[in-house]
This record gives sequence, structure tokens and C-alpha cells, in this order.
Amino acid sequence: MRAAVTVIRCTTLALCCAGPLFAAEKPEPDTARAFGYLQQICDIGPRISGTDGMAQQRDLLETHFTKLGATVSYQEFDVVHPQSGTPVRLVNLIVSWHPDRKSRVLLCCHYDTRPFPDNDPVPANRTKPFIGANDGGSGVALFMELGHHLPQVATPYGVDFVFFDAEELIYSARDKFFLGSTYFATQHRDAPPGHQYVCGVLVDMIGDRELRIYQERYSLNYAPAVTRSVWDAAARIGVREFIARRKHEVRDDHLPLNEIARIPTCDIIDFDYPHWHTRNDVPAACSGESIAKVGRVLLEWLPHAPAPSDR
Repeated sequence: MRAAVTVIRCTTLALCCAGPLFAAEKPEPDTARAFGYLQQICDIGPRISGTDGMAQQRDLLETHFTKLGATVSYQEFDVVHPQSGTPVRLVNLIVSWHPDRKSRVLLCCHYDTRPFPDNDPVPANRTKPFIGANDGGSGVALFMELGHHLPQVATPYGVDFVFFDAEELIYSARDKFFLGSTYFATQHRDAPPGHQYVCGVLVDMIGDRELRIYQERYSLNYAPAVTRSVWDAAARIGVREFIARRKHEVRDDHLPLNEIARIPTCDIIDFDYPHWHTRNDVPAACSGESIAKVGRVLLEWLPHAPAPSDR
């Protein structure tokens, strides 16, 4: 993809952010509800950037989060479609909790699905539809579930969920990854907002039934304090699926955030998922319990997110 992205418009829906800052009990993610959200997302079908499936998902998320009292806004821009050469509208979806707070934490995922399952073991399947339950759907389901709990989290920070478009609008080896996160990071650098992100966490493929999440190498290089604080939170509450040992080096949406926007961001990713980029990446290969465990870790971590002075 050769064309540079350009701003089309940014629409903000000014909605109330309700709920107390502090709660007597720690919120507990609902396993069945989280899996229900994953199924609801996958029932739409493929959510490829610029398609009706993506638009349906975006409408679903706007309705969901506004009902929970969040502020929803869009960051829209055009790119050239890698196959047709025509403009395709991309949309980063931003869901804000406590939008008045100037110090904020960024929680993010991608919400597009890859056009085709290029890694399927059956060559004939590599041009068939790809549902992307874990790779695309699980992070979205996690944030839908966390939306029930964010108003009660005892943190001095505002929190933004950012759903990146076009993490992998990929049809060939020449196409560019991370279009949504790169645009977000570039806008953050070139037109700084009226708030500061103290740190960020990216989630990707966190719904594996056999969940094993190691510390990703770029995360430790760019955001060591953030990374270790997340795994420390998992240890405090006994979530053993977070393994405090470095393993994979994954190029993902956290790279533009670290390299362009200078927001120290770590990647929570289970890159040992056996159905990655295959037609078998369906809800049956995922677990609501896994999604809920990652949610428990993030809810434990948020009150302890490292401030700039801690890094």
C-alpha cells in the first residue's frame, strides 16, 4: 500500500460517564457473558476493514458502550484498498471512561479480521471466509465485558478503550500492517490531545482455551515497567496463565504506540494459539474463562498502572 492516510473527519458523541470512582469490592468479570459477547461478534461473520461486517460490529459496540455510560468517538481516515486501488474508509473506535481526566491509560485491541486464513493447513481453505474468533474477536469481547466494571475501578486515571481498524488488511506480502494504530499514533504525535497517556496495554489473541501468555520481547524493550507491572498483577491474584518469562517477539499494534507516539505499551498475546490464521479460529476454540482471566488481571492492574515517574 503506497498511499498515505489522510484525515476525513472525527465525530465525537458526547455522552455521560456514570458510576462511582471507588467500590468496596473488586469487580469480577463474568465468564459466560464474556463468551456470549465473543459469540455475538462472530455471528456477524468476517469483520474485514471497510465492509458491512465491520460496520455492523461498530454499531454493536457503539450501542453497547453508550448504554454502559461511556463516551464514544470515531477517528476516521481513508487508505487505498490494496487490491482494488479504490478508497476504503477506516475507523478507529474510541471508548472513554472518565473523559474529564487528563492523565489516562490506553487499553487497546484490533477489531478487524484478516481477509483470508493464509495459514490454514488446507490450501483450498486459504481463500475462504475467516471468522477470527480469537484473532480479532477475543479482545473486543474482553472490552465489552470490562465495560460493565470500569466505572467501579479505583483508579485516578481516565481509561480509553481504542479499537484499531486494519491491523491486517493484508492480501499480499507487499501490503502494510497496523494502519489503524499507525494513524492513531501519528495523530497523537503531530496533533497532541489535551490529555496524557501514562501507559498502555494491547491485547491480542487472549481467548485461547489453553491460555499461556508470556512476556513479549518488544514489550520488555520498550515498556519494561508496564510489562512487569501487568505480570505482577497476575501473580497477586494467582492467574498462572501469565508466565513471567520472555518468549515471542511479535510485531503488533503496540509498536506504533511505542515508536511513534512514545506511549509505553506492552502486548498481552498468546502467540502459541494453534488456529492462528486458519478457518478453525472459531468460538469453539476459545474460552470465556480465558477472556475473564485476562479481564481479572487488567482490573487488578489498573489501580497500580505505573505513572511516568515510575518508569
